[in-house]
Amino acid sequence: MGDRVRISGGALELPGGVTVRFMRTLRLPETGTHPLPPGIGTFPLRRVADYPERAPADWLTRGGVMLPVYQREAMWLSFSSPVPAALQVGVGKVCAISGRPWSDRLSQDPQNYVVLPRQPWLDGINSGSGTIRQFVAVPLGLGATVEGQVSGEEVWGGVQLQVFELRDEPLAAWRAEQERRAVATRGPWGVAAEDGMAPTAAGYGAAMPMAARAAPAPGAVPAAPSMGLGAGGRMRQEVYRDERLPGDWRTAPSGRVFVHLATAPHWRQITGEAAPPSPVDRAAYNAAGLPWFDYYDADAADLDAAGPLADVKPVGDWLGDDQQPWVPVQPGQVKKLKDEGQVADGDW
Repeated sequence: MGDRVRISGGALELPGGVTVRFMRTLRLPETGTHPLPPGIGTFPLRRVADYPERAPADWLTRGGVMLPVYQREAMWLSFSSPVPAALQVGVGKVCAISGRPWSDRLSQDPQNYVVLPRQPWLDGINSGSGTIRQFVAVPLGLGATVEGQVSGEEVWGGVQLQVFELRDEPLAAWRAEQERRAVATRGPWGVAAEDGMAPTAAGYGAAMPMAARAAPAPGAVPAAPSMGLGAGGRMRQEVYRDERLPGDWRTAPSGRVFVHLATAPHWRQITGEAAPPSPVDRAAYNAAGLPWFDYYDADAADLDAAGPLADVKPVGDWLGDDQQPWVPVQPGQVKKLKDEGQVADGDW
């Protein structure tokens, strides 16, 4: 399945036209509920198989791709798809939507996937009630990852993605409905009327100004360089319920990929490249009056809180590092948004 996954333009392309971008962002405070943070560019991606002499043996066994991330740096996932698709997202092989163990099958009770293109992004684990807890990178071995808190062990780390496509009949029906809507909204010259055109979500995910680039100083590779994802601050974001019948989806996934998270020194050792510098801190960003975002789809139902994920503690409770001063977000800073290379797989 992994041979149907490619890196293209800094994004992962999965079967069915699904595209996933890994976005760098600001870490939120772990108290309160916040709007969506800005994107500060994408994480670079490299195929693990391209570094057979320097990548860890277990990474080579699992295949996939890798990206560099600083300890306790936050990320969010940006999605796009030309047709409906079901995408599973795992953090250390724990489902980020249901909190259940990783599965090769779709489930709607509880739902263990997001539906594209309705779900435009995912910033963290599903905490229910229209909120998520931010994806924050932490090293394995501390017990602070979602994997460690839910499963009781830290073995896998990283991020896992798996896509399921629609069966032929539901896909044909969806295409026919899209064509019917297009005909209904075309103007007199055969062009879609302005009020029928999908608005663009300009802003969220666009690369924002970063701190001056400076290569990190070379350093020794940590004894345990692998990273996992823990839970950070809470933000307003819905994880939408699938409104399709379970039988609409294919029973077998059409593609999957394991995304390894490397520390900056480990990334340099493997690839010979310097990792991008750590993003500007959130207080400086906020004090400059740069935008935050809000997104809401009134036509979609939000999933309830996932039981195992509801009890996950934020990383600050483990590491005691959430002491950065916080400059409150002003109302004018929150922007309203509207709806709108092959990778080798391995054994995991």
